[in-house]
Amino acid sequence: MPTQVITTDDLYEFKSELLGDIKNLLQVKNSFSEQKYLKSSELMELLKISAGTLQTLRINGTVPYSKVGGIIFYKYSDIQNLIEENKITH
Repeated sequence: MPTQVITTDDLYEFKSELLGDIKNLLQVKNSFSEQKYLKSSELMELLKISAGTLQTLRINGTVPYSKVGGIIFYKYSDIQNLIEENKITH
């Protein structure tokens, strides 16, 4: 098995890549919280639910929404409130 020497330049490059990846993850998370309204696809990604589940939540009135020209929008603060109101503490 050949040995490989790791230099300080290699470590610096690794650190730069790692920090870049962390920054990208934080930007994705913050992009949801900075938006005032979410589209269905964004809400499904945020809540990790399917389109069918989201439709059920709309139909039974669990999730408030607005429809403009065939596009459904969800107010981010409504989603935050919904999650807080349904918080279960033991």
